[in-house]
Amino acid sequence: MKNTILDIKSVGKSFPGVRALQNLSMAVARGEVVAFVGENGAGKSTLLKILSGDYQLDQGQILLDGADVLHASPLAARNAGFRLVRQEPEIVPDISVAENIFVGEYPSRSFGRVDVNAMRAEVIALLQRYGFSDLIDISATGRSLSPAQMHVVEIMRALKPGVKVVAFDEPTSSLTSDEVARLFDLIRKLKAEGLGIIYVSHRLQEVMAISDRVIVLKDGQKTGDLTTADTTEDAIVRLMVGREMIYGFKREATTRDDVVLEVEGLSSPWHRDISFNIRAGEILGFAGLVGAGRTELAKVIFGEYRRFGGKIALFGQERDIRSPAEAIRADIGFAPENRKAEGLILGRSVIDNAAMAVYTRLARWGMLRIGQMVDAVGPVIRQLEVKTPSLWQEVGKLSGGNQQKVVLARWLVAGPRLLILDEPTRAVDVGAKAEIYRLIDRLAKDGMAIMLISSEMPELLALSDRIVVMHGGRLSHPIEKQDATEEAIVALAIGTGAAA
Repeated sequence: MKNTILDIKSVGKSFPGVRALQNLSMAVARGEVVAFVGENGAGKSTLLKILSGDYQLDQGQILLDGADVLHASPLAARNAGFRLVRQEPEIVPDISVAENIFVGEYPSRSFGRVDVNAMRAEVIALLQRYGFSDLIDISATGRSLSPAQMHVVEIMRALKPGVKVVAFDEPTSSLTSDEVARLFDLIRKLKAEGLGIIYVSHRLQEVMAISDRVIVLKDGQKTGDLTTADTTEDAIVRLMVGREMIYGFKREATTRDDVVLEVEGLSSPWHRDISFNIRAGEILGFAGLVGAGRTELAKVIFGEYRRFGGKIALFGQERDIRSPAEAIRADIGFAPENRKAEGLILGRSVIDNAAMAVYTRLARWGMLRIGQMVDAVGPVIRQLEVKTPSLWQEVGKLSGGNQQKVVLARWLVAGPRLLILDEPTRAVDVGAKAEIYRLIDRLAKDGMAIMLISSEMPELLALSDRIVVMHGGRLSHPIEKQDATEEAIVALAIGTGAAA
């Protein structure tokens, strides 16, 4: 390829029992945005980890700016000019934004002292150069940052001097539409500066909007190398999954009369006068921008966060749930947005994670009965088609989509009457997403009440029987399915629509 900056030649990588990458070749040119797409487990993450020095390749060659490089460590990869903006930013909570951006690379003066003034000046220059100076205070601590601000820190780390190729791994999974637009402006600036850009995303609309070419991976092999302007989302999906996918998922409502959850006048540090109800067999969708209070509301109901006032009734009985353990005993399940930090214990097995909510049910005299665990979890794991070598595989070694299925398997095993789903298809490929949609639909048809929080408008419109919108800690009146439009929801989310 003319003007190539990154050339990947016949790369292979295997793990015990799995060939993650097979004879993979591709290239990225200066000033080009190349999207990597594929189902979870297709090899995208493995390739990024090889490029960033987390994994070592078994065969093949990588040329960066014409030089044969072997990224023996993340530091070696950074020094060579490859930078990865990770999906989950790695933020040190008790140091400043400026220190987080330079962590491990602090500019120093004599006697090894950190040159604080030089560090702050360079951070200010970076933020101004790329248009983010209004979004973040460089003196703020890591723990005070919003998800979008954390991504800014991660991006600024990557753009320090010496960068040649930047890879963005699912960069918009926790960003608002306005923040996505700013990210795309940044990528266009980097493109104009002649950097090579890799963009990894399950959101094909974004891929079509920002990329020049699309590399499609399936089972560790390249199945397509497409010019974006000359292809379609449907063509990409066929190469990803090897079959036609049906877009525009629709469900038929099966709502019943009995109210499972009734919230009246709820207030908390994040909310004011929240009232709504969910009936058996109903999916109530929650829309809103990042920071509107949707996740916090879910955690108040689940007993993780406290409320100041208002009432919560379950099955017609007022309840004061003070912990997640009490919520589980009250027949409430919760699949959180951040599955790695809150939904799973990554070092434990698939069976441990899936059985976690029913340990007390499966135990006798304080001892877990392995046979009963296998009987309870095994059929659900098979039903969800979780791709795992065994029930004893560490869940942290599964792909993102399969990890999400394990989170959902936990609640299929437990069988709650109210299930709270917070971004259930975040960073999940189109194939797994369709399977999760069908599962949610079936649970509702079986009579489960579902509280669905999602930032994906098509998802809310496809699955929800009614939709409420959060803005500034308040909740709109429910919008019935037949009246719900993307325009109406966005107007309420940004505070310009009528709340009634």
